[in-house]
Parts: sequence; C-alpha cells; structure tokens
Amino acid sequence: MTRPASKGAWFDPIFEGLCFGAATLLLVALAGVVVSLTIGGWPALSHFGLSFFTSTTWNPVTEVYGAAGPIVGTLVTSALALLIALPVALGVSIFLVEFCPKQLSRPIAVAVELLAGIPSIVYGMWGLFVLAPFFAEHIQLPLMMNAPAGSIWESLFYGVPNGANIFTASLILAIMILPYMAAVFRELFLTVPPQVRESAYGIGCTPLEVITSVVLPYVRGGAIGVVMLGLGRALGETMAVTFIIGNAHGLPKSLFDSGSTLASTIANEFTEATGEMHTAALTALGLVLFVITFGVLAIARLLLLRQRYD
Repeated sequence: MTRPASKGAWFDPIFEGLCFGAATLLLVALAGVVVSLTIGGWPALSHFGLSFFTSTTWNPVTEVYGAAGPIVGTLVTSALALLIALPVALGVSIFLVEFCPKQLSRPIAVAVELLAGIPSIVYGMWGLFVLAPFFAEHIQLPLMMNAPAGSIWESLFYGVPNGANIFTASLILAIMILPYMAAVFRELFLTVPPQVRESAYGIGCTPLEVITSVVLPYVRGGAIGVVMLGLGRALGETMAVTFIIGNAHGLPKSLFDSGSTLASTIANEFTEATGEMHTAALTALGLVLFVITFGVLAIARLLLLRQRYD
C-alpha cells in the first residue's frame, strides 16, 4: 500500500527553488563585486602595472599612485592587533569557563558581548582624544627618550610623539576584535563535554594541563575560525584606524611611525577624488583589500581541511 503524499509535498519544489535562488543570488552578488572592482580599478592597474603594488608614491597632483604603503600598513596593523588580542581573548574566555564563579560568569560574558557591539567610530574617537594623548605622554615619549642611541630600540621607537601611529592603531584594532574573539572562544569552550574535563581532572591533570591538552585540542578547528574572524575584522576596519593611524602613505619605518591602511585611504580620499585615475586607484585599493581578505579566508579553510584529514 502506497503512503499518501504529505499535504505540504507540493511546496517542496518551490522551497528547494527558493533556497537555490538564494545561494545563486549570493554568488552572483559576490561575482558582481569582483567584476565591478576590477573594471573600476583597471585603468590604474594597467597604467602603473606592477609598480602600483611596489611604489609608495601617492600623489593626486601628479596623478602617480602606489599602494605599497597602505598594503603594508594594513598587514602590519592587523598582525599586531591579532598578536595583542589573541592571548587576552583566550585568557578572558578561559577564566569565564573554567575559573569564574557561576554568579559572575554570565554578567561578565554579557558585558564582553556588549563591548563587541560598540560602533567602530566610538573606538576611533576614544583613541584620538583619550588613548593617543595618554600614549604619547606616558609611553611613547619616555621610550623614545630612553632608547640607546644607535640601537635597534631607537629605530623601533622612532617617530613623532603625537600618539597617532601604527602601534596605537593596532592597539585600537586589538581592543575592537578582542570582544568578538573572547565571546566566540567562550562558546567554543562551552561545547567541550563536562565529562572530558572531569576525566582529565580525575587522572590528576592541573587546570593548565586540562586547557592545553584537552580543551584547546578539542576545539582546535573552531579556534582557527575565531582567529581568522578576528583577522578579517581587523583587515577591513576603517573609521577607528582612520582616526589614529596618522594617514601617511609611506612605508612605516618604526612602530611609532605614521602610516595608512587600504580602508583608511579609501575613506579619506574617495569623496574628494575627482580625476579618473584617482578614482581608479582607490577602486584598485578596494580590489586589493578584497583579495587579501579572500586569501585569509581561503587559508583558514585550507587549515581546517588539513586538520580534518590529519
């Protein structure tokens, strides 16, 4: 005896078509972004060629543009931000899951999530009016004055003591991505079954051994995703970095030197770009930023696949 068809069976092909259409629309939109950026930036890419990526000259008056400074600034600030934020985010999440009293864990977790919702322009204004002056007076200037002449420390801390530099921009980025990473790390650690932790403690493991030998290996795949999420957020951040990085197009020569990023350059100049080549150069910067972000996500995917088959 055949089973009667479900009353909603007629809707299944429609539902499948809607889902397929949504996925296709997403891919079409992504392809459209790539095509539009490529077409818009092609005049600059074809005119300057490889020098567009290797030159630090950015002069709208003479119509000469090189993206090396913003590219390096983007990579350096993002890497420094991740280097600062990652251990702190791990520490916060481990404390909330393993050591924090239950009555305090949830309120602190909510506070961390609220920090993630603060608009980036607020971080930028705080960095410009509070962090930069404090950093210049109490950290940057003492380090510059006490660095031995001719040493690596002198070259590392060289710069104008105004607080607007590569390092403070990285610090702002670290503060911005920290709540995201800490919140997701916490959720990952909560997925570890309690029996796994209890078994490790039962055989005499210390809390440090439980974290390093049990919890972190258990969530290793997700942890890679969290790191890449934080890196992707840092790569594309605009307003906060624009406020405090100094917006100089040359290659940064020290931690306290001014610089720029791809996003900050576009935000600063796009509304004032009147020439065709200037607009094309800024669009090409957007394409470069897209490629870098896509490359980061691709590397994360490859790492996850490699881990799956190891």
